[in-house]
Amino acid sequence: MRPIIVKGNLVSLGVLLREDLKHAWVWYNDRDVRRYLSFSEEIFFYEDELEWYEALRREKKHEKVFAIIENSSRSLVGLIGLHRIDYHNGRAELGYFLAKEYWGHGYASEAVKLALEYAFDWLNLRKVYAYVFETNIPSIRVLEKNGFRLAGRWRKHQYVPGEGFVDVLMYERFRE
Repeated sequence: MRPIIVKGNLVSLGVLLREDLKHAWVWYNDRDVRRYLSFSEEIFFYEDELEWYEALRREKKHEKVFAIIENSSRSLVGLIGLHRIDYHNGRAELGYFLAKEYWGHGYASEAVKLALEYAFDWLNLRKVYAYVFETNIPSIRVLEKNGFRLAGRWRKHQYVPGEGFVDVLMYERFRE
């Protein structure tokens, strides 16, 4: 039984379990999933996932990572996190990904909405920000649909395999 932290209509955010790592490990090594994530060229070993999980447990004050659970099947479909949580300045960085087979169903949009609810209502943060590559149009749509606004751009800042160097866009959303 997985504790659910924030419940939505399509998906909910639940506690990340150690057994979720086997899925995350497979997804993290899928080049299509990794294309728009940090360190897209990396190959991840299962032991890396275990170490990451232990680091998350140790740093849970500043790192909140949730399992994205599809409500009807109770399946794990991706991960979403609030990273580098800075309580003094009231901000955190948002990051997320879904397994390829779950793209295009509205799960990411609702997961971001739920993560914002958690950030603003439970952590009392005033701002959540995210970085996205200019060629990652679906993720830009997810952020904008959730009220994020473009705050800046680093030109030709990140290498994306098959696309070359692309701009990195900085988005932010303030608590209303």
